[in-house]
Amino acid sequence: MTARSFAPIVCAAFAALAMPLSLPAQSAMAAPCPDVEVVFARGTAEPAGLGITGTAFAESVRLRSPGKSVGTYAVNYQASADFNNPLPFARTVLDGIRDAQGHLEFMAASCPGTRIVLGGYSQGAVVAGFAVMDGLPAGVKPEYAAAVPPPISADVADNVAAVVLYAKPSDRWMRDIGAPPVVVGPAYAAKTIDYCIPGDTICDGSGVGQPNPLHVLYGFNGMAIAGADFAMGRI
Repeated sequence: MTARSFAPIVCAAFAALAMPLSLPAQSAMAAPCPDVEVVFARGTAEPAGLGITGTAFAESVRLRSPGKSVGTYAVNYQASADFNNPLPFARTVLDGIRDAQGHLEFMAASCPGTRIVLGGYSQGAVVAGFAVMDGLPAGVKPEYAAAVPPPISADVADNVAAVVLYAKPSDRWMRDIGAPPVVVGPAYAAKTIDYCIPGDTICDGSGVGQPNPLHVLYGFNGMAIAGADFAMGRI
């Protein structure tokens, strides 16, 4: 998968299914401790910020939170499409995991009353899922093991209301690229939901390959709303 091959699909989704993307990536004007904080990791090759799916999801959470303040945090990582360079690519994913963990721990310590909703789309679902892992994932290659961040503080789980993952690469897809499957820690399993459009070859169990047009529809097909409903049911 290359940035060049992925870009036309993203562009087609914008052209065919235009929607407002005015939600800010960071809530600079929000209260220091919002009632709800959406932490979201964007997908491969999306511009910095929440991304298409993340924007739709965060806005859906906001619309379903009358009377509550909703903050957003876009996980700060490259969302690289450089799949031909495994080691540098893996480092960018690890950067995202660390950034997500750091923000979760910051919010839990600084705003203990805030309910956190963690989410991610595609590569971002890998970042979000591993951010709440329970330990070193099984099957991590030795050259990567030392760089894998430790599990997040156990206390954070009490502050995370829900984990919502869109188009999380399937176990087979991850193994095909030599990476361990994404498994959230047991403290998060019951509050986690995965959304995969039937036929999306990234998450449906197909072998590794380029994404098809279904892969970019999560912000438009109602699953962003469904994910927000799942999350708000646990706030």
